[in-house]
Amino acid sequence: MLCLTTVGCSDGPRRAAPVEPDKALAALRTTLDAWKAGQKIESLGNENPPIVAQDFDWMAGAKLMEYKLLGDGTPEDANLRVQVQITVRDAQGRTATKTVTYVVGTDPKLTVFRAME
Repeated sequence: MLCLTTVGCSDGPRRAAPVEPDKALAALRTTLDAWKAGQKIESLGNENPPIVAQDFDWMAGAKLMEYKLLGDGTPEDANLRVQVQITVRDAQGRTATKTVTYVVGTDPKLTVFRAME
């Protein structure tokens, strides 16, 4: 009975809502476009709404030359998993094309993380 009158009492942490695929794909494109334009990953925090992103190639200074979404992704609970073909140039000037997976969330924040594969 105490739980009914206590502020903040709940059954546990709030679960994220199911992913919104259109919103997730837009966030992924915004993220990849920012990388391709030479912006810093931290700049995504200035988007409206802000995007939290992680990509170790980008964070290491690699430049995104090209990207291609390979389909509309697969919803998995609160995330959308999207395969993307990227062409990057590393700090030594070497260019590589690879297929990677991004995990994109839309609740409670927009998040774009490259899967560790």
